[in-house]
Amino acid sequence: MSEARRGPRERMVFSAAQLIRRDGVAATGLREVAAHAGAPRGSLQHYFPGGKEQLVNEAVAWAGRYAGKRIARFLAGLEEPTPSGLFAAMAAQWTDEYAADGFAAGCPVAAATVECASAGGSTREAVAAAFALWRNPLADALTDLGVPAARAASLATLMISTLEGAILLARAAQDTAPLTTAVRELGPLLDAAVVPVR
Repeated sequence: MSEARRGPRERMVFSAAQLIRRDGVAATGLREVAAHAGAPRGSLQHYFPGGKEQLVNEAVAWAGRYAGKRIARFLAGLEEPTPSGLFAAMAAQWTDEYAADGFAAGCPVAAATVECASAGGSTREAVAAAFALWRNPLADALTDLGVPAARAASLATLMISTLEGAILLARAAQDTAPLTTAVRELGPLLDAAVVPVR
């Protein structure tokens, strides 16, 4: 959905996700979200009666759905889809962003996890659900690529864990090398999990 076609509520959820991925949850204020979204400040109370916690939870859920939907798009862009090719496409999204825009932003789900998971409550549940919204389509894609279903979920978890760690290391080093290393080292393991059709 283009920015112009989003309503104020959707713009605020999107803006919250963008600000969280750049600044973290604690530094993302409701006023900043409203300004970023071009929405009236008073509309926050209307759309998010649960306050910042509700907005953060919805932003995290949006990010999980976005990541899950990207899996099909990554696969569609591959001439010969393989698990390693899928992981390379997932990492390329980040190497491309960092090459174009610098290393200011990371994953909003990871940012919310770091800041909120130890507190428990609804945001911890929201981040767990967001990772599932990403992991489940990824596991399904691996199964479609020939990975046995019994192994696909654990490999999807490994792929996401490796990618999130590589993003963190890339931001710390201000260098995409951790992402390219992750692709090079994990790719053969992923492809080796495919069971050939007999």
